[in-house]
Amino acid sequence: MALTLVCALTMVATRPAQAQTFSVIHDFSGTDGYMPYAGVTLDAGGNLRGTTFQSLAAQGTAFELRRSHDTWLLETLGSFQGVFGSYPASGVVFGPGGALFGTTSLGGLRGFGIVYSLRPPGSVCRSALCPWRETIIYQFVGGTDGAHPEVGNLVFDRAGNIYGTTGQGGAANQGTVYELTPSGGGWTEKVLYSFLGGNDGAQPFSGVILDAAGNLYGTTTGGGGSGCGGLGCGTVYQLTSTGSGWTENILYSFQAGATGENPYGGLIFDQAGNLYGTTLAGGSGGGGTVFELSPSGGSWGFTLLYGLSGNNSGSLGSLAMDGAGILYGTTFSDGIYSAGSVFKLTHQGGGWTYTTLHDFLGGNDGLEPIGGPTVDAQGNVYGTASEGGTQNCGFETNCGVIWEITP
Repeated sequence: MALTLVCALTMVATRPAQAQTFSVIHDFSGTDGYMPYAGVTLDAGGNLRGTTFQSLAAQGTAFELRRSHDTWLLETLGSFQGVFGSYPASGVVFGPGGALFGTTSLGGLRGFGIVYSLRPPGSVCRSALCPWRETIIYQFVGGTDGAHPEVGNLVFDRAGNIYGTTGQGGAANQGTVYELTPSGGGWTEKVLYSFLGGNDGAQPFSGVILDAAGNLYGTTTGGGGSGCGGLGCGTVYQLTSTGSGWTENILYSFQAGATGENPYGGLIFDQAGNLYGTTLAGGSGGGGTVFELSPSGGSWGFTLLYGLSGNNSGSLGSLAMDGAGILYGTTFSDGIYSAGSVFKLTHQGGGWTYTTLHDFLGGNDGLEPIGGPTVDAQGNVYGTASEGGTQNCGFETNCGVIWEITP
């Protein structure tokens, strides 16, 4: 699909002290998990759900962080090990009946990862520990069905079907987009698209999102051309159902340079149907970019919103948008201490104003956030840092934290 590169809007960078207050609301100890790779999911009561990639007693956990007056209390909902999945890199999403759904990057019978659900205990819990019931929805076998789901969260359509991505497997071992359909009390997997590693893209790190018509949108970290050492600099793609199958449209192919390269984070929509995302590397400041894609006349126009400054380790997570249209994001190792940052972009006067909300120090406050932020209706911003904090889990940079930024 032919696309027009729209000239970048006027941008202003600011780094003054802000009114926002940063605080660590949970410091992982290892027994409750460590290395939270994904961000957190907010429920209607203001509680947070998420996963840790590892644990001292298992190979990852799912947790709930519940607000209790002026403190936060963490409960482990489930632990992963071996056949029951291992090393969850993605977060969790809410599905039918109050269940949580997610993926693990490894584990299962073949070791290529699983899709799972977690449901609350079936009866009143009478003990201090009440793990939720895990059900394996699908086990990847590492062939054409896909292998190793990465950080991207699952998404449901209105009919209750699940959509997700794998970073490997498929027809060319370059990753897949798949659908899981409820069938006869179980679930049936169907690969909607297998990436070939060429102009069509390669190795999706994040998941997909849906529009009102049921089209799917996502990013690939590689492919899309011959740049970036011949591996391609990544793509933004659309999958459209034709009735007999799914057709891929490339909305934008990144090339090494000012527009950025290697989009690891996923996409979000605004109310007008525009797409927003980030890249890990490239850009005028070397720390990745924030971009917009807007539909126009059957094509999509690309707008560079901001070039992040850093060391080619910009954003790995998806953006978040509040009700006023302000964008929030994280970087992996940008920021003045090269330990990651939290930022916002505000649309003002025909341009976008960049504001740093927090530069991680790499110590007690956390280090290297991988997942993107979550913002609530009051303007509080929540997220994770994959390492750092006060607790040591047997490696140099400690176990990781969950953080909050309040207005």
